[in-house]
Amino acid sequence: MIVSLTLDNVLAIRQKVLWPNLSMNCCIVDGDKDAMHYGAMVDNNLVSVASVFIDNDAACLRKFATLPSFQGRGIGSFLVKSILTDLTMKKVHLFWCDARETAVSFYERLGMTVSSERYYKQDIPCIKMTMTINNP
Repeated sequence: MIVSLTLDNVLAIRQKVLWPNLSMNCCIVDGDKDAMHYGAMVDNNLVSVASVFIDNDAACLRKFATLPSFQGRGIGSFLVKSILTDLTMKKVHLFWCDARETAVSFYERLGMTVSSERYYKQDIPCIKMTMTINNP
């Protein structure tokens, strides 16, 4: 089940998956208070989180994390597809993210395309991925 969350709800998984060596407070990013936060629940347990930052008709997926024991089961894909459906209703036309290079094929399977050369964020190789959203 996909649920809407608060910032406080997403921080534990964000920290555990993305920045295990940092404190939870270090996992808060600019704009988090105004972002939309989503989660995937399995057996009433939160196992995947993602945050979306909207600027006009563009939405940026940030801090997408799935607990390691739940990766590879389609839960993250289902979460992103649910977010895309929600964004369609919000009249967003561009969906993008700074994908870790190791996750590019995941985003390509969702229909996103590579839109940049490799660059680094905190020593992590990233690629900008984009997708046009068709609104009804």
